[in-house]
Amino acid sequence: MIAIRASRLVAALTTLVLALPAWAAEEAPAAAAAAAAATPPPVLNAGDTAWMLVSSLLVLMMSIPGLALFYGGMVRKKNVLSMLMQVFTTVCLVTILWVLAGYSLAFTEAMPLIGGFDKLFLKGIGVETLQGTIPETVFVMFQGTFAIITPALIIGAFADRMKFGAFLWFTALWLFLVYVPMAHMVWGPKGWLADVGVLDFAGGTVVHINAGVAGLVAAYVLGKRSGMGYESLAPHNLVLTLIGGALLWVGWFGFNAGSALTAGGGAGMAMLTTHLATATAALAWTFGEWAAKGKPSLLGAVSGAVAGLVAITPACGFVDVRGALVIGLAAGLACLWGVTGLKKLLGADDALDCFGVHGVGGLIGAMLTGVFAMASIGGEGKSGLIDGNAGQIATQAMGVGVTVVWTALATFIILKAIDLAIGLRVTPEEEREGLDFALHGETVH
Repeated sequence: MIAIRASRLVAALTTLVLALPAWAAEEAPAAAAAAAAATPPPVLNAGDTAWMLVSSLLVLMMSIPGLALFYGGMVRKKNVLSMLMQVFTTVCLVTILWVLAGYSLAFTEAMPLIGGFDKLFLKGIGVETLQGTIPETVFVMFQGTFAIITPALIIGAFADRMKFGAFLWFTALWLFLVYVPMAHMVWGPKGWLADVGVLDFAGGTVVHINAGVAGLVAAYVLGKRSGMGYESLAPHNLVLTLIGGALLWVGWFGFNAGSALTAGGGAGMAMLTTHLATATAALAWTFGEWAAKGKPSLLGAVSGAVAGLVAITPACGFVDVRGALVIGLAAGLACLWGVTGLKKLLGADDALDCFGVHGVGGLIGAMLTGVFAMASIGGEGKSGLIDGNAGQIATQAMGVGVTVVWTALATFIILKAIDLAIGLRVTPEEEREGLDFALHGETVH
């Protein structure tokens, strides 16, 4: 009797085991459907949308007129219109290229290093398409303003000496071969650096280290300005530089706080840390210059503010006010050294200190993000919410290293290819005459 019962039990268990795969197959779609039902579809939020519309305008203002005036005041009078023309044209050219292909390659899922072609010409993006809680059209515009200002920053490094045609080719090629891959790796879906846990809230690697390294490479490739070392190359109008710098400061709230993509507490903290770090860096540069040279300069104070803005950019949504104070202080002093001592050591004629401010400031900010990131504010690595730690610092260093190598090699190749094809630099006669009249037939009286 016991043997019969045991055999029946074994048979029942065997039947149950054999039925499990079929049962699981039937239950899996039901479970997936239940999970999908539990996750509500994205819903348009009017407040978030209004904030992101404003943020997009603020970031666009950073390029025109902000950066145009900031850089325009620092060149000599005979080159001011050329500088304004280059920044203005960058806005136009990058806007078109971004809509045609740049956005798709940066923000669609394809490969770890680059996106795909699913959204060429913004295919499939309409008035009802959402990116989170905002229209995707607004997200396209917001990210487009980042794509605009990044190559525009590089212009300061090769000021006074690049052909206008060469500049246009450089901007277009650099956008696709350098900026777009970096944007995808850090911010895009399944991007390589995002997946390994690199933190970059608003563009320390994508924008500032990227532009700073490219500027340094460009300065080496083009060579020094004629008259360097024996002719005055002083800024012609620091009033323009102050106005431009002030517009950059205000516009940066769209840059950093807008990167939260919502009108919530994250945007508020990013705005506060941005403002605090900027003020701290401006004073740090001012007092550092005062101690070193005996006189504090307006150019130094404005440059210090920009250095603070640069350094807090990757960290602003991850740190509190204590982190912002340290980052601002470090950026003001480090970037002051970057445009003086380091610039002499490097020996490149980075005309408007693109690397000294954006490269050095971006590196400081990226690394200190790994130190001061706070889980309670939004510091999120590969394994979830994190506080600053040695592992995150190592991850940040890896992100910085990838950015430097990728940007330096690609920028060098682009510049050399253009130089072989059409030449990079204006003639010595055109450089002495000034690019305003030589290239554009206009002058400032």
